[in-house]
Amino acid sequence: MPACGNKVTASAVDACDPLALAHAHPEWSALAPVTSNQRRAVYVILAVVALGLILRPMATGKTLVALVTLFYLMVTLYKIALVRAAAGAGATMRIGAADLTAAEPRDWPLYTVLVPMYREPETVPQMVAALKALDYPAARLDVQLLLEADDDATLAAARTQRLPPGFRVTPIPVSFPRTKPKACNLGLHEARGKYLVIYDAEDRPEPDQLKKAVLAFEASPEKVVCVQSRLNYYNPRHNLLTRWFAAEYSAWFDLALPGLAAMRAVIPLGGTSNHFVTEVLRGLLGWDAYNVTEDCDLGVRLARAGYETRMLETTTWEEACSDLGFWIRQRTRWQKGYIQTYLVHMRAPLALWRDLGTRNFLHFQLLIGGSVFSSLINPLFWLMALIWFVFRPAGVEALYPGWVFAIGAFCLFAGNFVFVYVNLLGCYRRRYDDLMWANLLTPLYWAMMSYSGWRAFLQFFANPFHWEKTQHGLSAPQAG
Repeated sequence: MPACGNKVTASAVDACDPLALAHAHPEWSALAPVTSNQRRAVYVILAVVALGLILRPMATGKTLVALVTLFYLMVTLYKIALVRAAAGAGATMRIGAADLTAAEPRDWPLYTVLVPMYREPETVPQMVAALKALDYPAARLDVQLLLEADDDATLAAARTQRLPPGFRVTPIPVSFPRTKPKACNLGLHEARGKYLVIYDAEDRPEPDQLKKAVLAFEASPEKVVCVQSRLNYYNPRHNLLTRWFAAEYSAWFDLALPGLAAMRAVIPLGGTSNHFVTEVLRGLLGWDAYNVTEDCDLGVRLARAGYETRMLETTTWEEACSDLGFWIRQRTRWQKGYIQTYLVHMRAPLALWRDLGTRNFLHFQLLIGGSVFSSLINPLFWLMALIWFVFRPAGVEALYPGWVFAIGAFCLFAGNFVFVYVNLLGCYRRRYDDLMWANLLTPLYWAMMSYSGWRAFLQFFANPFHWEKTQHGLSAPQAG
């Protein structure tokens, strides 16, 4: 690939465009947050609901409550199905030490490692040390530190490091939007490797992860073009927030995503440690620079293009956010990105259905749309349940006819137990036995997630491309 610079040919300009997806295929990009058709659809739905509440308020209320209750039931059963699938064959690719030994001696392919960093000078030494510790031939590594051109502190910190020959700094010109995917797109255009992986600034991947990823690709069908490593935290015991966060990640990366992989379902990728076939990623025009949860969106686009993702049994250790304010900002960004991803791919629902197939279309609705809807609707139903338990008003009781009340009671007690149990199971699999007690307080964590969800919803309309930075270096590395 030609280097991106000031004097390039017209074709090279296109290749070096970090906004190529938005320019070439705006229908795939979050650049336009909401289309006119989507606005009209929302107005029609709101008008129908409002008319129903005016003309037949009780019947409309019962219908809405019944629909949401059925949604809660589906989510509960879906969670159980994912955990059950995670225990089956094909959930995770396991490559052991014996497999790595048997693969030697051999010529390992050139591997590109992208590390986007912004205003994180304190993490540079740790990141460089973690990359130097990778058990991969140094001559076969193509490591790019993606640093913003005006980030003097991080650039200075990188210059003080003695970088090996395969390491280089790729400056990211200052331009809108200032997002991680835009930086990664520039890194992708400069990538030299057959395979490519992204690591965040504070990551500590297991040393043999790249070799395992290579063997995983070579053992997989050609349509498998992405391998997602598990993520977890090296500071799970810092405070209550990191305990919740570690339990959530253990359940998501060790149970939910492997369950999706076993089902051969669409997988919303994690923000780091996803390994790609570089040529295929270029063909998809990389990441959407306007989507603040670009990893989730890319996972959906991979599935729509007919490709598959697998889970790999190897871990990258990250720093769990230990500050509530930064956690709220980070979770807001993630949930705002889910809103962006859902609306982008639902611009043409029939096309999405055709591309994904019925089964994956339903996965998409529950995974992406369902998570957004849950965080927004949960506070209302928690309030209704509280009012009913405390005051027993006839109006609330009337909204729950017999069968709806039965399903609602099941979701309230059995469903919430399932969600807590899944987190407990995730902790058990990670041997986080001393973190299990924190899961008894997870309803507080859910409330925080709903607060972030509403914050994301409002920010989506006010400032859709704003990237709320997560501060790292607040907690010293610990043993996992």
